[in-house]
Amino acid sequence: MPDPYDLDELLGGIREGSRPHIARAITLVESKLPAHRERSRELLRELASTSGTNAVRLGISGVPGAGKSTFTDALGSRLVDAGHKVGVLAVDPSSSKTGGSILGDRTRMAQLASRDNAYIRPSPSGNHLGGVARATRESMLILEGAGFDVIIVETVGVGQSEVAVAGMVDTFLLLALARAGDQLQGIKRGILEMVDVIGINKADGDGEGDARVAAREMRIAMKLISSSNDDRIPEVMPCSAYTGMGLDDLWEAVLRHREGLEESGGLAQRRAQQQVDWLWAMAEEEVRSSLYRSPSVEDGRAELERRIAAGQLSALEGVQDLLDRWRHDVAGGQVGHLDA
Repeated sequence: MPDPYDLDELLGGIREGSRPHIARAITLVESKLPAHRERSRELLRELASTSGTNAVRLGISGVPGAGKSTFTDALGSRLVDAGHKVGVLAVDPSSSKTGGSILGDRTRMAQLASRDNAYIRPSPSGNHLGGVARATRESMLILEGAGFDVIIVETVGVGQSEVAVAGMVDTFLLLALARAGDQLQGIKRGILEMVDVIGINKADGDGEGDARVAAREMRIAMKLISSSNDDRIPEVMPCSAYTGMGLDDLWEAVLRHREGLEESGGLAQRRAQQQVDWLWAMAEEEVRSSLYRSPSVEDGRAELERRIAAGQLSALEGVQDLLDRWRHDVAGGQVGHLDA
């Protein structure tokens, strides 16, 4: 039976833009199996050495109900029509029972999903903060290696940990709504301090006037939030994913932000910091995986959980017990190298 993860075949297929090969490669980098993790690292090393890094990396987040997927569908379709190749990594909340995606973004991006020069990949966010799937960074490299020049990361929604998306994109676009009371309601200050562009969505029909008012109020709010007169104030504008109004203006704002980063050297700095963030994200993942692979941890896990649930042991004492067991196995070579 042919190896579905043959590296030469995967690399060749990715560079040719083959959708089955792209899908297989992303499945590989999402896998938690140690053998797959090693092979995915080889794949990414090859792609990183030959792929350019000029793709526009755009993160999209927003309050619940802001219409993120509809917006991504409409914007992505316009970009494809303009000659771009658009890849979308739509990070779904994970099912607590199966661990799989539960929103099914492809069904809400029907227009974009039908385009030849678009690729949509829903990924479960798992247990990681910020709603950003563990392998999102790796998936971005695969799409860039396949020639996609616009990579959109659509995140679960606004929350205190949602700033994680800013660590892997060049421009962070926030979608907000009018007629939602306080325009800052549900949006944490930490998010607003990292926003680069803001769109007030659903500016259509009777809501267009309200959206324009909300955009004006948001501009004032962003000036108040800014901690320095030298800080760049994010552009804010109304838009409608339904009618298309304002989508071209928002994309131009994204390009202006990127151009400003390039001229100031900020893009290179941001990309460098992304590599550092990726380093620590991978290190934390490997340590976590090693802990779960520890035979001593596995042997004592059920009894430890039973004692904590029964109140016979505190969680603090349980943590120490787990770490002692893990350190014992690491020292004895029973879990091998962290990447083994």
